[in-house]
Amino acid sequence: MQDSRSGCLDPAEMARRVRLDILEMIAAAGSGHPGGSFSAVEILVELFFNRMRIDPSDPERDDRDRFVLSKGHACPALYSVMARRGYFDPSELVTLRKTGSRLQGHPDRLRLPCLDSSSGSLGQGFGVAAGLARGLSMLGLDSRVYCLLGDGELQEGCVWEAAACAAHAGLSNLTAIVDCNGIQLDGRVEDIQSVEPLALRWQSFGWHAVPADGHSFRSLGSAFDEAESSGVPSVVLARTVKGRGVSFMENTCAWHGGCPGADQLAEARREILEGGR
Repeated sequence: MQDSRSGCLDPAEMARRVRLDILEMIAAAGSGHPGGSFSAVEILVELFFNRMRIDPSDPERDDRDRFVLSKGHACPALYSVMARRGYFDPSELVTLRKTGSRLQGHPDRLRLPCLDSSSGSLGQGFGVAAGLARGLSMLGLDSRVYCLLGDGELQEGCVWEAAACAAHAGLSNLTAIVDCNGIQLDGRVEDIQSVEPLALRWQSFGWHAVPADGHSFRSLGSAFDEAESSGVPSVVLARTVKGRGVSFMENTCAWHGGCPGADQLAEARREILEGGR
């Protein structure tokens, strides 16, 4: 496949644009998941603009790379990145969660065909990603599969079943990314059910684990390079901040889900435009 990575000229500016999209989408819908969407922005921008071999003009071609958003509630970030990458018109973003919209509250492959998988029930998307990687390997295609999970999601046992199967099958074409923002729906991950030590846990299942700063494009790029050259299934452990980019949303489970009021919306928009944290 011809390399169709766009090489985003200013990834930081694209990340800012995506955060504004997320904010406006959730405001228009009156509900959504801003915290985990904001924490994943740089990861998704890096993947869709600088990493994955994809062609928005031919989204179903067999030799493309695949992406699965296992933490499906963060779909506002995915929808924005896909729209900005050229899969559909960004004007559609404000239909998030509306009746009849293609952009539902969790990704629906039947409504938006350019998605590689539906997701929503935590843990299951990762199993789909492992299955995709196995199928591509059996077909002799050199396509890669990327799957984004949340750290709270790792409390699901089916994640580790899929990890064991992927390692046993030697799926070196599979890269998982864990959005390690440390917070889930109703508290801190470490207080609800710790998943640490993350690197050692993945390594014990036969995976190569790579740490990264999930808000640094340079760190993410280096981590993906290492992961993809490891020769085994690999995971990028991206340390992030829940609600990144809006100060009153950062590092709190209160903004795992919710919609800002008028004053909060204006403040959040101002902070994002100014590039503050």
